[in-house]
Amino acid sequence: MKPEIVAGIFARGGSKGVPRKNIRMLAGKPLIAYAIETARASRFIDRVVVSTEDEEIAAVARNYGAEVPFMRPADLAKDDSPEWLAWRHAIRTLCGENGRPAWKVFVCVPTTSPLRSVADVDGCIELLLESDADIVIAVSPAGRSPYFNMVTLDDKGYARLVIPPSKTAFRRQDVPVVYDMTTIAYATRPEFVLTADFMFQGKVMARIVPFERALDIDTELDFEIAEFLLERAKT
Repeated sequence: MKPEIVAGIFARGGSKGVPRKNIRMLAGKPLIAYAIETARASRFIDRVVVSTEDEEIAAVARNYGAEVPFMRPADLAKDDSPEWLAWRHAIRTLCGENGRPAWKVFVCVPTTSPLRSVADVDGCIELLLESDADIVIAVSPAGRSPYFNMVTLDDKGYARLVIPPSKTAFRRQDVPVVYDMTTIAYATRPEFVLTADFMFQGKVMARIVPFERALDIDTELDFEIAEFLLERAKT
């Protein structure tokens, strides 16, 4: 018997960079619909639960087949509210009176990566099930390297590499490969979320995904890029 797996989708109503981002229409569907549909199409996920403080978002989520069994407290939906605490709230609320998760895996499927594939999400879950990791993240090859072409500026405006290499590097191939964390999926063990304060307190493993599926919508330009790519995929 496979372990029960719960997906959590966390959608605040007060997004600032793109107002009402989570239910804004993107290529004919609300942004949140992409996360819900991907989670529902997973071969592992048994339940898809949306955590929001916003009644309109809750209604849209239910319309696309997600559960909204509780409303998120307002103090966990502020601009500076750590989403980790919203994860913890969701897990504790779903536990009910038992107090301990009855399922084995909790996977966060953020709303902001509409270009992800079902295989990307399932790959993170599968890696967690096959390893002793506390959490599995999705990463993509980085376009910049802190060893090679990322700099900080001092108070006089002089630039220096974020991480100076041990020897002079003239090519990207001369420095360690680095990756960008994505918002494609975070597959974790519920007990880890309840006991840790942030993900890197535990054993973190990563699944590498292509750059073209890792777009994270945070600005109007990101929305325009996603719209273009999704519309092009329809042709």
